[in-house]
Amino acid sequence: QVQLVESGGGLVQAGGSLRLSCAASGGRFSNYAMGWFRQAPGKEREFVSAIGRSGGSTLYADSVKGRFTISRDNTKNTAYLQMNSLKPEDTAVYYCAARTYGTAWSLTRGNEYNYWGQGTQVTVSS
Repeated sequence: QVQLVESGGGLVQAGGSLRLSCAASGGRFSNYAMGWFRQAPGKEREFVSAIGRSGGSTLYADSVKGRFTISRDNTKNTAYLQMNSLKPEDTAVYYCAARTYGTAWSLTRGNEYNYWGQGTQVTVSS
């Protein structure tokens, strides 16, 4: 059993920054690929970013490249999403996810992940 708990969401003005955290418990975190997804009102869930077990391989959606940075600290069992230059279009519930088995080849797809956090709200005002 793995639990994922997100924190760090909130209300910010356009152009501001937030750092989201995802704390994992119940397994060997260093073996997990981690991802961030988001879902805006009336929209489908979309991929934001992903990071491999070592932290050496990262992926970003085109909409956030150059603004968001994913990272992980395997000594703290925590993944992070640093969000800079936030836009109103970034407003969504943000979810972290973990793949705890094998090797994932398509980390932009939600069905590659077998554990999900509860989500944290990010609201960006103009």
